[in-house]
Amino acid sequence: MNYIKVVFAALVLLSGAAVAEISIIVHPSNNASVDQSELNRLFLGRGNSFSDGGRATPMNLAEGIPARDSFDNKVLNRSSAQLKAYWSRLVFTGKGTPPPEHANAAAMIAAVAAEPTAIGYVASSDVDDSVKVVATF
Repeated sequence: MNYIKVVFAALVLLSGAAVAEISIIVHPSNNASVDQSELNRLFLGRGNSFSDGGRATPMNLAEGIPARDSFDNKVLNRSSAQLKAYWSRLVFTGKGTPPPEHANAAAMIAAVAAEPTAIGYVASSDVDDSVKVVATF
C-alpha cells in the first residue's frame, strides 16, 4: 500500500513539473527574437546564429531536471530519450556536438548572463534580472 502512495506522489510531482512554464533566456544585451522553429534549429545543431545573423550559443540543463524535460517536450517536441539518441548519432558520425549542459537553473542563468551569444532556458519561476526572457512556453 505504501508503494502505491509513493508512486502516486511521484506522478503528481512529475506531472506538475512537466507543465511548468519554460522561459527562453538570453544575455540582456541580445536583441534577438526567437520562435519555436528557430529554437529547434539552434538546439538540434542545425544552425549557430540567430535570425538577425548574430552568433548563437545554445545551452542545455542537465538531463533529469524537470525544466529540461519540459523544454524537450514543449519546444523541441521530442522526448529526452529521443534527443539523447539523436545526439548520440550525430556525435558518433562526427556531425555534431550537443549544447553544453548546466547542473541547475542558477548555473544556467549565470552562464547566459556571462555570455552575450548564449541562449538557454529555465523554469519561469527561476528567472532573475540578470537575463532577458525572449519567449515562454
